[in-house]
Amino acid sequence: MTKRVESKYKVSRRYGVSLWGRAKDPVNKRDYGPGQHGPLRRRKTSDYGLQLKEKQKMKHYYGNISERQFRNIYKEAMNLKGDNIENLIGLLESRLDVVVYRMNLVPTVFSARQFVNHGHIRVNGKKVNIPSYRVQDGDVVELKDKSREIAMVISTQQNPERSVPEYITLDGPFKGTYTRRPKLAEVPYPVVMEPNLVIEYYSR
Repeated sequence: MTKRVESKYKVSRRYGVSLWGRAKDPVNKRDYGPGQHGPLRRRKTSDYGLQLKEKQKMKHYYGNISERQFRNIYKEAMNLKGDNIENLIGLLESRLDVVVYRMNLVPTVFSARQFVNHGHIRVNGKKVNIPSYRVQDGDVVELKDKSREIAMVISTQQNPERSVPEYITLDGPFKGTYTRRPKLAEVPYPVVMEPNLVIEYYSR
């Protein structure tokens, strides 16, 4: 397990919200930052600080994407036609690891990335082991037959923590179709996300 996976709940406490909406998140009991200075009153944040915080929060929400990857997604979103905010969210939500997470095949986006890396996922019948793989409209994503017997998968299926969004159609408990890129309002974030501040951060 990587260091960033181990510290994911510290991230929630840093921002004072349950970033992934999980009941076991310790921020539900300790809504202050980690460390000995966590309980102290937070100082007023500058505009730059707010933009940075929102950028970091969104990066962490999507499994702590690397800065290079996240900036490249931003640049791609800016080059697409249409609303920049909707483009950014659409690109993030079309990542294969995110689609696997949204389908409730695994409990967290971190485990979704690991599942893709380990070759448990097929797209249109072909194995894909790249978490950042861009899922296209109409692509069918499914779990390999043998992988359906993994304890974590069974537990997630029996006790789902999230509802499957409308832009993914389930064709069974382990198979679904990514129908289209979603709009910001359709993404089931458990906390308020402000992608407009992310765009302001990178466009400085």
